Amino acid sequence: MSTERDPIQAAHQQWVRHGWGEAADGMAMVTSLVRVNQLLLERIDAVLRPLGLTFARYEVLRLLAFVADGAGEMAMTRLGSLLQVHPTSVTSAVDRLVRQGYVERTRSATDGRVVLASLTPAGRAVVEEATEGLNREVFQRPGLPPEQVLELTGLLGRLRADAGDHVQPDDVPATFSSR
Repeated sequence: MSTERDPIQAAHQQWVRHGWGEAADGMAMVTSLVRVNQLLLERIDAVLRPLGLTFARYEVLRLLAFVADGAGEMAMTRLGSLLQVHPTSVTSAVDRLVRQGYVERTRSATDGRVVLASLTPAGRAVVEEATEGLNREVFQRPGLPPEQVLELTGLLGRLRADAGDHVQPDDVPATFSSR
């Protein structure tokens, strides 16, 4: 049995001791979320790094691969909107994917002002390999039993909605339970 204390629990006790008791639970929750984010990113990076990808670039590739018509192309502005990131972040990720040969950047045939990101065959292959690895190593076993995964997803949906994301928090568990 380890005699080390949980640093977040110790910080919680310090918050209370310093008169910030009303904020102590929230501080512990936020700090726990940040730490869990770090732990999950380490697992994700272990899968993606050997493929030369980051999670941000993987998300771009996966989104392009999901395009309904199978063309694997999407307007850069739409990519940013769906990924909920700043346009500069999308441009940076796509630039890197272009250099890697996974994405091509073209102009729309119907509107020359619109820049499209298009998945290449190499991009399609690497995103499928990455998805298989992430499913196996991270998503199928995130660290909680399935019912708690749904519960946590619902709670996080409420946090996201409160912060302004377009989420219907009460629908989150139902949405994810249809497997």
